[in-house]
Amino acid sequence: MKKKNLVKWAWMLSATVVMTSCGLDMPKEEQTSYETMTVKQTNLDVPVKFSAKMKGQRDVTITPQVSGQLMEIRVQEGQQVRKGQVLFVIDSRNSKLELESAQANLQAALARMSSAKLEYESNKNLFEKKIVSSYTLNDSENSYKQAIAAVAQARAAVNTARVNLGFCTITSPVTGVVGEIPVRAGDQVSPASQLTIVSGNTMMNAEFSVPETVIEAAVAEGYNLKSKHTLEHFPEATFLMKNGTEYKHKGKVTSATGVVNASTGTIALKATFPNPEGQLYSGIQGTVVMKFTEKNAIVVPLVAVVKLQDRQQVYKVKADSTATAVEVTTQDAGNGQDCIVVTGLKSGDRIVTVGANNVQEGQKVLFPAVAKKEK
Repeated sequence: MKKKNLVKWAWMLSATVVMTSCGLDMPKEEQTSYETMTVKQTNLDVPVKFSAKMKGQRDVTITPQVSGQLMEIRVQEGQQVRKGQVLFVIDSRNSKLELESAQANLQAALARMSSAKLEYESNKNLFEKKIVSSYTLNDSENSYKQAIAAVAQARAAVNTARVNLGFCTITSPVTGVVGEIPVRAGDQVSPASQLTIVSGNTMMNAEFSVPETVIEAAVAEGYNLKSKHTLEHFPEATFLMKNGTEYKHKGKVTSATGVVNASTGTIALKATFPNPEGQLYSGIQGTVVMKFTEKNAIVVPLVAVVKLQDRQQVYKVKADSTATAVEVTTQDAGNGQDCIVVTGLKSGDRIVTVGANNVQEGQKVLFPAVAKKEK
């Protein structure tokens, strides 16, 4: 066994001697440049996202105007209804009786008015002939006026009874979608009862809040949120469902409240979206996205930014080709690949991009013998 090992080591030694005597060079490690880029200012459309809740432009709570037993429910939850379509029917028997009674009282009042008129006209003729006194004439005139008032009162009672009878049939005030129906046929309902909500869904409002800092920036740019003309200059709005699906119709900012919420430091805005296919429903939540132009922005790839706990830095290439760390502040560019450098860099600075995580302070990153790669 020992003899075999000696032979093996002798063979390896002889091979090394042969390679050295033949003048063969061992491979040398080549130093290569890091990828770099020269930063410059550019205008960039940055998508800004806001959490939003969708609401029908005309959401109407349906409540009865009269008390009674609910006889019919003529719609279903989620049903599309048109304006004027019957939704509910309340027991109308008492209302019909009240209308008949009011109509009878009106007829009686008309008869009394007719009699009072005849008496007044008769006393007027007799007074002219000096057969009756002025007291009798005035008394008959007052009776006639009271009869006229009684007729007016009776007519008002008829109209009230007719309106109450009409209230027994509840129709939709808008075209839209029927919401939850918490009542059932046979229930006793009153003006305090909520029967359902009809969401006028031909146009939908996405309600969202914007931070006060954004409002201050808008005001600094000359925006007046109370001006309809100014609202028209807001960029188009896109609505993203919770699952990330983009709603195919674009919206526009149509209103903004004039008061900042003291507890949240935000102001409420509405973006209106058309809903011809009825795909949007009141109450759904999602994200409103609007693209604002960031002027003279310095945009760098995310791979160039090294994150160290609560700090961010990039490696700037100095004139001697060595790298030095520069602390920066950034904001999202919205494309998943780049970020906007707010502070720390200026146009013309050269930075390391790919491989920045491996760079050390003072390390040489560019080598003249190798062609430099630059974006």
